[in-house]
Amino acid sequence: MDWLPLGQPGRESLLRIPDSCTYLPCPLVVVSHPRNQSAARLRDSATFQVLIGALLESHFAVLLSGDGGPATWGSPRAMKEVGQVHAAALKRFAWNGHTYALGLSMGGLMALRSALPGSPYRVGGVALIDAWTDLRVAWNASPARRKEISAAYGTQNEPPPSVDPLMQTFKAPYLPLFVAASVSDGTVPALTNGERLYPHAALGSSEFVSLSGPHLGGNRFTPDMAQRLVGFYKRLEGRDPVKAVK
Repeated sequence: MDWLPLGQPGRESLLRIPDSCTYLPCPLVVVSHPRNQSAARLRDSATFQVLIGALLESHFAVLLSGDGGPATWGSPRAMKEVGQVHAAALKRFAWNGHTYALGLSMGGLMALRSALPGSPYRVGGVALIDAWTDLRVAWNASPARRKEISAAYGTQNEPPPSVDPLMQTFKAPYLPLFVAASVSDGTVPALTNGERLYPHAALGSSEFVSLSGPHLGGNRFTPDMAQRLVGFYKRLEGRDPVKAVK
């Protein structure tokens, strides 16, 4: 089945449905892209196709989210647009009632926000790969990021804790989390993002994968990583009894 475009022209999302969803309801994984990328870039990435293929083969529909634009940094405005696309996607296949999130780099902010109170749809678990989770750390990382976040959130000042996904996660119930991060990531500091978030992971279903190498390096997109990611979602679906801990 081909990718189905949804949402606003110029920042479309792309939906792909496994053939098995035509006779058996399936869950949906919403994927949020890195900074200055798009749903189409993920679709056309040979490395990311390893993860996409594993999800589709395991009976998960995949929505590559446009995230409201290339650099929205998980803003509430962009989240509202993603909610509209999510609602449109559910009309296109037999959905089993379960939605999960996957965030890469900047997309971690959107993925995490989607699982918090106030999200336009319910998310049952979040997977993060080399992901930003602390908006304020991103704000202070560079002038270029600060400019983009300022535009996305409509403020000239550092966004307050009330819109920071990490700060809001600390106030919410514990989440099923799959966190893959590298201490040698020079773009997204693991210590202040993935590692800081992980203590808020729900026991039993969550998993922390300690990686090596640079930001979004090739070892994030191997068949082994794909199976670990799929295994996390399967645990939440009740299809895999194996439990993982850090």
